[in-house]
Formats: sequence, structure tokens, C-alpha cells
Amino acid sequence: MDFQLTQEQRDLRAGVRDLLAGRYGREALRASTDDPSGRVVDRRLWRELGDAGLFALRLPESEGGVGLGMPETVLAFEEAGRVLLPGPLVATHLAAGVVPGAAQGTAVVTARDLDGGLVTYLGEADAVLAADGVPAGTPVRSVDPLTPLHRVSASASADPYPCSYRSEGALLTAALQVGSALRTVELAVRYAGEREQFGQPIGAFQAVKHLCAGMLVRAEVARTAVYAAAVTGDPGEVAAAKLLADEAAVRGARDCLQVHGGMGFTWEADVHLHLKRAWLRAEQWRTAGEAEEALAAELLLSSTE
Repeated sequence: MDFQLTQEQRDLRAGVRDLLAGRYGREALRASTDDPSGRVVDRRLWRELGDAGLFALRLPESEGGVGLGMPETVLAFEEAGRVLLPGPLVATHLAAGVVPGAAQGTAVVTARDLDGGLVTYLGEADAVLAADGVPAGTPVRSVDPLTPLHRVSASASADPYPCSYRSEGALLTAALQVGSALRTVELAVRYAGEREQFGQPIGAFQAVKHLCAGMLVRAEVARTAVYAAAVTGDPGEVAAAKLLADEAAVRGARDCLQVHGGMGFTWEADVHLHLKRAWLRAEQWRTAGEAEEALAAELLLSSTE
């Protein structure tokens, strides 16, 4: 069995990367953090993503979709994670074919995918997945400047999602985490090659080499797990993929910050944005505790068969 990407899959990934490079590069990322309006979802870009088929990748062609599968979708979401594209990407994708305008990117759809009654992007959403209308919420401070949070009432915060939504949402979020993890590897390696101490690049020092190597190993292992779970759809493999991707993104951003030294703590560096987004995504759709429980249940089931 050949597990290499097909040419069509490579072309899809390259196309998404080119689109995002042209529309959401570093300048756009930094502009989003400095927008005085506090709005972070670019509606024009959202529609362009819809036109490109990002939200309708798994929707059948008979329903106006692209007709691809989860393996292709995680490739596209990995690219979105690399550039820290803000917005409820996962929820809008899951809403394609359910919420009018979601597939086309004319509607921004969020979801109740966090514990504690917290909802991301509620103030900019046109709909909430599996909910009647958009509930009222109180703004709360978010660790990530590009992921605004609202707290909704207890009745509105009850989990409305079946296991399929939870599993697919967790896998797509894991793909976003993998993209971020891979990007922090690039940032660390580039900085290690440019920054000099004692007359040589800091990348020549063994401690820095070990940090970068560890980041790469975690990111690649997580990417392999995400790709495998996208093919099999096995709940246990999805849970494992989310665990590995969360660790790769969070620890990778921390190690990248360590490589940058004092510069990594400054607002001008992008490292802190990756770390803050990774922290938040680690709590979305399936937390570490929930993923561990799901993985344990699958392992127990397989041992008794």
C-alpha cells in the first residue's frame, strides 16, 4: 500500500499555500493583531476561501461541493495552521451543507467547542453550529489576540454535538496544530542560522540543535498521526492524533521561543502568537483528558475483541 501523497493532493496543498501566502502573509497577520476594531475575520478572504472550496471540500459534488475526503481536508487545514489564519475554520467547514452560506464562505459559523460556556468568534459569527440563532454572550479576555471569546449562558453552553462532529472537529483542529508546529520549526531553524553568539550562529551549539531536532520529530510524528487518522477515521487514532498534535504545537512554540531567547518574548516576534493559538486549540473539540479517555476506551475495546 502506497502512503505517499498523490499528485492531486500535492497540488491541492500547494494551491492553498499559494492562496494564503498572497492573502494572509505576515503583514496581514500583524495587521490583524493591531486592528482597532477588534474584528479579526476578513470577510472578503472568507469568501475567497469559500470560492476555493475550503469549506466544501467534503461536500458531495451533487450538493455543490468538491467531493473530496478527510485526507485532502487535513492537508488544506494544515496550511491554514501554518499562517495562523484566524476565524472559526473548523466550525464553518463542518457546517457546509447544513448552514446556508457556510460552504460558499458567505456565512461565518462558529461552534460551542470549548468547555465553560466559552464560544470563539461569537461577535463575528452569523450562526452557531447546531443552534437556533446566535446566543447572547459576554466578552471575556482571550489568551490569543486573534481568537476573541464570549461566555454564553449555562443553558446555551450544553454540548449539542454528536460524536461524529466531535471527532471530525478534533482531527481538523489537530491539522491546524500540525501546521503551526511545522511553522515554528522553520522559524526556529531560520533564527538559529541568523543569530550569532561568540562569532558563530547559535545553531552551531548542541543545545540549540537538540531543541530544533526535538521540535521537528514531534511535528512530523504528529503529522503522520493526523494523516493516518484522516484515512482510517478510527476514533482511537483521531484521539491520538489530537494528543500528539497539541503537544507538538505547544511544546514546539515553547522551544521556538527558547531558541529566540529574549527576542521571543517581544510583541514583534510571531512566536508568542503560535504559542497562544496552540494553547487555545488544545482545549477545542477534545481536550487532552477527553482524548486520553477516548484512546483508552478504544484500546480497551480492541483488547477484548
